[in-house]
This record gives sequence, structure tokens and C-alpha cells, in this order.
Amino acid sequence: MERCSRCHRLLLLVPLVLGLSAVPAWAGAPSVDVLRALRFPSLPDGVRRARGICPADVAYRVSRPAQLSAPTRQLFPGGFPKDFSLLTAVRTRPGLQAPLLTLYSAQGVRQLGLELGRPFRFLYEDQTGRPRPPAQPVFRGLSLADGKWHRVAVAVKGQSVTLIVDCKKRVTRPLPRSARPLLDTHGVIIFGARILDEEVFEGDIQELVIVPGVQAAYESCEQKELECEGAWRERPQKQHSHRAQRSPKQQPPRLHRPQNQEPQRQVRELGEPQTTAYPREGRYPYTSPP
Repeated sequence: MERCSRCHRLLLLVPLVLGLSAVPAWAGAPSVDVLRALRFPSLPDGVRRARGICPADVAYRVSRPAQLSAPTRQLFPGGFPKDFSLLTAVRTRPGLQAPLLTLYSAQGVRQLGLELGRPFRFLYEDQTGRPRPPAQPVFRGLSLADGKWHRVAVAVKGQSVTLIVDCKKRVTRPLPRSARPLLDTHGVIIFGARILDEEVFEGDIQELVIVPGVQAAYESCEQKELECEGAWRERPQKQHSHRAQRSPKQQPPRLHRPQNQEPQRQVRELGEPQTTAYPREGRYPYTSPP
């Protein structure tokens, strides 16, 4: 009788064990810092330090000779997440039309990519070849190749992809992939280039992170903007302390965001060059590093 009781308890544990084994390896995985994984801090050929968005931020300037890649499995040993956020802070050469990040399968299929320029393109192809090229999302009317810093967040969830630029502009496009999409991690991930393509990224980059889940795409931007705003707050006050102060009646009313407002509701909706010759070193319209 006691033996049957033990067998019964073991049978009750079987569904629990099977349920745990069905959980994807990337569930609960930490974020992946792509710049660190590709050894940007060690300044490989074609990479040097530059000023970031805020005074205390460190960015990296990438020039044409740079060749930055790594095995995808090295960055995602548990597999690539189904739903994810991609966060970056970037400033490109004006008029640039080039990839920022590309992920290839072991067979050389381009599975994931971000292309800067006009228009902004998000490329995605799962193990079934979906979505087909005509259904690939294109964000028309938006260009990041203007020589200015931009914070970009991409949120991929289910059958859609949302692009958030500078915490102000947001646009969502359909992403008709399969119900259980997979990306092959036995290939290679390349920064700023494509295989057998002359178009390469040139500019400054401060951040490039991939996070499982989409919440990071809606939360991190606001937090970083507040940090940057605080870093700059004291300098103008000290420089212009001799100017007359406004009276309380002349000060404009301050707007406050409701506490229960969701992060994605504070951004407004957005409706929608050929490669030019690369300028010589030192002619970028960027601030020189200290």
C-alpha cells in the first residue's frame, strides 16, 4: 500500500517536470550588451572613444575599416528570445544608408537586421521564411541619418513590431511571422555591415542592448532622459546666474503627467538616399572626443 502511494506521488510530479522542460531556455535570460560582447571597450581597429549624449556618457566612433562580429550563440547561448526589446543610442553620418546590426543563420540567411537611413527598415525572417519580403515592415517618413543623436527602441511582440524614436515618435507595423518563430543562433552576428555588401555604418554609438520581453522598450527611454536632463541642469544656471529672474506671475505653468499613465502613452503617433561618398576623417559634424 505504501509503495502504491509513492508511485502516485511520482505520477503527480510528471506534469510539473514536463511543464518546466517546455519553458524556453531564454525565459528569464538577462539582457545582452552587444557592444561589450563585440569588445567595443577594448577599442578594436576602426573604433575609438567619443562623447556620448550626456557629459558623463562614453560612446564609440566607428569608421570604415571596422570589422565587428561574433558567433550568435556566444551572445545567446539559450536561444534568441521570441519577444524582445532592442535599445540603441546612435548618431550616424548625415545621409547614411547602412545596417546597424545583422544576424545571419548557419546557412547565411539574414534573419534579423536594423537598417538606418531613409526609410528605417526592420528585417526579420524566422525558420519558416516568414514574413515574406513584401510583408517586411518599413517605417517610411522617418530618417535617423541626420548627424544628430537619437534614442531608438524596437519592441517585437507577437505579430507586430513597434518603433519608438527619442521618446516622442511611435509607430507600429504588422510582423506576420509564424506562431512559434525561431531564429538560428548557430550563425554570426555582425555590427554595421552585411555579408558581401559595401554599405557600412559610420558614426557614433553609445548603446546597443537586446532584452527579452518588450517592457524595456517602453521604460528605459524615460529613465535615461531624466538622467541626462539632471546632468545638464546645473550648468546653464551657473552660466546665466546674472540674468534677471522671472517673477512667479511670468513663469509658465508646469505640466505634470498623471501617475497612472502608461509609458507607451506619452509618445505620439507617427505617420511615415542613396549611399554617398564617405567624407574624410575629421569632417564629421560630431563633437570631437575630449
